[in-house]
Amino acid sequence: MLKSYTPSGTRYGVLEIVLEGPSHGNPFTEQWVRGSFRSTSETKETEGFYDGEGVYRIRFMPSFEEEYTCTVRTSWEETHQVIIPVGEALPGNHGPVRVANTFHFAYEDGTVFYPVGTTCYVWNLQPEETRQKSFASFEKSPFNKVRFCVFPKHYIYNLNEPAEYPFALRPDSPWKPADYDRKLLEKAPTNMFGGIMAEMEEPQKVWDFYRPNPSYFTRLEQDIARLGEMGIEADLILFHPYDRWGFSRMDTEQENFYLRYVVNRIAAYHNVWWAMANEYDLFRWKTLQQWESNAAAVCRQDPYRHLRSIHNCIAMYDHTRAWITHCSIQRIDLYRTAENTDIWRTQYGKPCVLDEIAYEGDLPLGWGNISGEELTRRFWEAYTRGGYGQHGETFEQEDGPIWWSHGGELHGESPERIRFLRRIMEENGGYMEPRPAMFDETCCSNEGPLAKKDCLLYYYGANRPCRKYFHLPEQTVDAEIIDTWEMTVTPAGRHTGDFAVELPRKPYMAIRLVKVKE
Repeated sequence: MLKSYTPSGTRYGVLEIVLEGPSHGNPFTEQWVRGSFRSTSETKETEGFYDGEGVYRIRFMPSFEEEYTCTVRTSWEETHQVIIPVGEALPGNHGPVRVANTFHFAYEDGTVFYPVGTTCYVWNLQPEETRQKSFASFEKSPFNKVRFCVFPKHYIYNLNEPAEYPFALRPDSPWKPADYDRKLLEKAPTNMFGGIMAEMEEPQKVWDFYRPNPSYFTRLEQDIARLGEMGIEADLILFHPYDRWGFSRMDTEQENFYLRYVVNRIAAYHNVWWAMANEYDLFRWKTLQQWESNAAAVCRQDPYRHLRSIHNCIAMYDHTRAWITHCSIQRIDLYRTAENTDIWRTQYGKPCVLDEIAYEGDLPLGWGNISGEELTRRFWEAYTRGGYGQHGETFEQEDGPIWWSHGGELHGESPERIRFLRRIMEENGGYMEPRPAMFDETCCSNEGPLAKKDCLLYYYGANRPCRKYFHLPEQTVDAEIIDTWEMTVTPAGRHTGDFAVELPRKPYMAIRLVKVKE
């Protein structure tokens, strides 16, 4: 029976049709709802989901300001048709982010998108007070993308039980949440990266992986929707290996059922990215074929073609595979990896996002104790090499939230410097492409129709030269000295031909040469 539907919608918003249907047996697997959404400009086929208590939902994101004819069919032989008019997008909603110009990003309506992200792995699973602090911090921060997990995370500093779980316990489950002793977990051995090695035995006997918990996923989608209203992309990590509950130990059929359910619930939200895994190579028990099967399941269910990636710990995935839209890369300081952003772009032919370049903080672990200066430097290094960085913060708090995992409040020095970099990105406009440079600098330029400032940008990182010589025959430029740490831009004169720009002999400086149009 048709229960309700969205009477009118907005471009890139969510249209929803709600039905009442069978609740006996296992409706998650035994029933289905499917929809066809047609307008003058597009037709999309979508699949709905069971939301518990005899309620089924089907969602759709319209891409045009047109009237849509929506036809819904069900496994219990009901058919419903409704007409929904769709108006212009709400302010700030530019649609899903797409790959643009091979190595960069833009929203579907053509607005350029510069990913300036942060990592808060399980902020969405924290107590309500911490969640609200996270939203307040997101609102004030420079970040327009947040990486976080669907599943709870078992890791150093992450030992609490979540308020609820993504799947139902089996009626005869041998395990209950109270079975975990936090003090014993704190004494458990850890691996070289800080991952606590404690794992549930035989999770198939504990969880019914074919009965998702609707309230768990309702909370997830509400958080995604709220981020979308704030202009923040939800880079959603579908699998991760840091797990004591057994969610990383589903078989392939169970994994693909879970993916089908998640995509059916969430794909209609414009601000979703699919991150197939965090540190996929730590899933020692999964084969390449299993990952490819997972990817195929996501592609099959998502009619909107949201961005898709997979993230490494050490061993890089083959990012040339067709289902991967952009490279999500962890920079490995363990092996003193050079700044390879421009090399990876060329190797894979796709946008390069350094989704983990270590975190500003003071943890007793190498990945969590770099300075704000160094994290800011890595952002600038990525940008001037034609890619993008990702923030994270790991200051140890006495029984308190750590941003990288729990969200809450920011304490570091890098966020305001990253805000300044984002301002420079937006001032420059267009897409910065790397150019040849000397060994002690990086250089990029943004020639093209989208450029706001047709410019050359040189960055010196920890180096501190006293001056830079230029040879620009038949070209007039306005020079600017950018102090990326003090967040200042200082004019340095108009020049042409051969000239030098004097620098203050400090680290973290940049020179921007803005071409003067005749």
